[in-house]
Amino acid sequence: MSKPTTASTATRNKVNGIAPSFLGVAKSFQGRRWDLRAVDEVLVTDLVRQAGVTDAVARVLAGRGVSLDGCADFLRPTLKSLMPDPSLFVDMDGAAERIMRALEKGERIAVFGDYDVDGATSSALLARFFRALGTDIAVYIPDRAAEGYGPNAPALLTLRAQGVDLVITVDCGIVAYEPLAAARGAGLDVIVVDHHKAEPALPAASAVVNPNRLDCGSRQGHLAAVGVAFLLVVAVNRALRNAGWYAKQGRSEPDLKQWLDLVALGTVCDVVPLTGLNRAFVTQGLGVLAKRGNVGLSALARIARIDSAPTAFHLGYLLGPRVNAGGRVGQADLGTRLLSTEDEGEAAALAMRLDEFNAHRKEIEAAVLREAIEQVESRAGNMPLIFAAGEKWHAGVIGIVAGRLRERYDRPTCVVAMDGGLAKGSGRSIPGVDLGRAVLAAREAGYLMNGGGHAMAAGFTVLAEKLDALALFLQEQVSAQLKGDPMIPTLNLDGAMSVSAVTSDFVQELSCVGPFGAGNDEPRFAVVDARVVKADVVGSGHVRCILSSAGGGRLKAIAFNCVDDDLGHGLLTAAGGRLHLAGTIRADTWQGRTEAQLVIDDAARGD
Repeated sequence: MSKPTTASTATRNKVNGIAPSFLGVAKSFQGRRWDLRAVDEVLVTDLVRQAGVTDAVARVLAGRGVSLDGCADFLRPTLKSLMPDPSLFVDMDGAAERIMRALEKGERIAVFGDYDVDGATSSALLARFFRALGTDIAVYIPDRAAEGYGPNAPALLTLRAQGVDLVITVDCGIVAYEPLAAARGAGLDVIVVDHHKAEPALPAASAVVNPNRLDCGSRQGHLAAVGVAFLLVVAVNRALRNAGWYAKQGRSEPDLKQWLDLVALGTVCDVVPLTGLNRAFVTQGLGVLAKRGNVGLSALARIARIDSAPTAFHLGYLLGPRVNAGGRVGQADLGTRLLSTEDEGEAAALAMRLDEFNAHRKEIEAAVLREAIEQVESRAGNMPLIFAAGEKWHAGVIGIVAGRLRERYDRPTCVVAMDGGLAKGSGRSIPGVDLGRAVLAAREAGYLMNGGGHAMAAGFTVLAEKLDALALFLQEQVSAQLKGDPMIPTLNLDGAMSVSAVTSDFVQELSCVGPFGAGNDEPRFAVVDARVVKADVVGSGHVRCILSSAGGGRLKAIAFNCVDDDLGHGLLTAAGGRLHLAGTIRADTWQGRTEAQLVIDDAARGD
C-alpha cells in the first residue's frame, strides 16, 4: 500500500449502522478499538484537483473538517488573513485606553500572572512590550503551594502599597471576585486578561478582556491567554500610534512579530485548538523561534538539545515542561524571568535551574502516576470520568498525571492532591467533553471553593469532605455531555500503509498539515503486516524496534514508556509474528541523515 486506505474501504459493510473496526482490530494491545476516520470522497477529490495537494494530504485534511474554501488558510496560515480587529473583544478598547493613560501619566504598572507556561509567556510578552516602550513593569507570579492560582487580596494590596497604580492579570482573574473587590477598595485599578470560562457576573475591574465572557462576540474563544495578551499589545500599540505617542516620545514602534515565539509556546502548551488564529500564531512563532532572538528560549533550547528546526513537538514536550517546572516543583517566577531576560548569563543559569527542576518533577510525577494507576484499576465499573485522589500527592504534578491518565484510558480525567482538609484538583479532557464547563457548574452548585478552566483543561480547590460528592457531580456532568454514548477506548487512524511506503518523502508530504496539537492532531497510520526484526529496551522504559515486511523495506520504530505494559510486552515478544502497528510517522535526523520513523502508539496481532 503506497497510500492510505480510503474511508470507503471500512464503511462498505456496516452492520446495524456501525462500521466494523479498522483492520478487524476490536481490541488492541492497549485495549482499544481501531477506527478509520470517515472522509467525504467528493471533498478529497476536490482538494486534490483544486488545492493541488496529494491524495494522502487531502484525506488528512478532509478527516479534520478542512473545507475547500478554508484549505488555503489552513495550509498557509497568516496573521494578515486570520487576525481579527482587537476592538471586536468587549472592553479591549477600554483596556488599551487605560494603559495608554497610565503611560502618559507615568503610573506604575504591574502584571499578575499564572505560574504555568501560558501565564509565563503572557507575563513575559507584556514585560517585553512595556520595556520596548521604555517602561519597566513589575511582574508578580504567585507561589502555587502558598498562594494558589490567581489573584489574591494580600498580594494585590502589597502591590498597591509598593506604589502600583494599575495591575494587568494574565491567564487568571475571571472569577477572582473578592480579591479584585479588595483591590478596587484600595484604589488599585485592575485589567483582567483571561481566556477561562466566565460566569454571568464579572469581577470588579476597569476592563475584562476575555473571549469567553458571555457577552463577547469576537468568536475567538479558542485562544490561549497569551493570544489574548498579544491582541491587547496590538490594541495598545495602535492606540499609542493614533494618539501620536511614539512621535512625542521620539520612539519607533516595536516590531510586535518578534514576540510570536512566546505566543506560539504558550498556545501549544495550554493545549488549545491549533485552528484559526492559533494556527497562524504557532506557524509564524516557530519561524521566529528558529532565529533564536529570545535569549531565554535560546538557552533553554540548548539545554534541551534542540538542534533542528523547531516544531510544535519541541514546544509541547521539550521547552514547555521545563518552563513549567519552576511553577510546579521549584520557584514560581523562574519561567517568566527566563522568557523576559535580555542577559545571556542569567538566561543560561535560569535554563539550567529549570532543567534540574524538570528532572525532579519527572521523579515526583512517576511516583504519583503509579499510585494513581493502581487506584483507578482497583475500581470496578466503566465510569465516563477518571477521578483519582491521593493524600500528600504533589499539587505541582497532578495536571501532568491527569494528562497521562487521559491518554492511557481515553477518558476525561481529574487528579486531586489532598492535604489535610483541603484538596486541589487538575483535569484534562478529550474532544467532545467540555471539562471547564463541568467544573464551572460544580462551582456554581457550591461544591468548590474555586475553580475554572476551558474545554480541555480545568483546575479547582475543594474541601476534602466534599470530594466524594464532587466526583459524583462531575461524573453526572460528563455523562450528560456524552448523552449516554458508551465510552469505548478508540484510536482514530487516517489510513494504512506498508512498511516500504513509510519514507522521509512521505513525512515531508504530510508536513504541510502541521503544526500539530489539540484540534489538529498529528496524523496516525497503521503500518500493516509488519514483522519485528529486532526489539530492545532503551532509555527509561522505551522499546525500540526494526520492522520489515514480506513486501520489502525496513523501518525504525519506537514506543515510549511502555516496557512494563501490554504494548511493550507484545513488541518485545513479537519476533517472527505479524503485527499491525499504529502511530505517527516522523522525521528522524541523525548525523545529517534524515529517515522516517514510526512512533508507536498501539499494536495488534495481524494473524
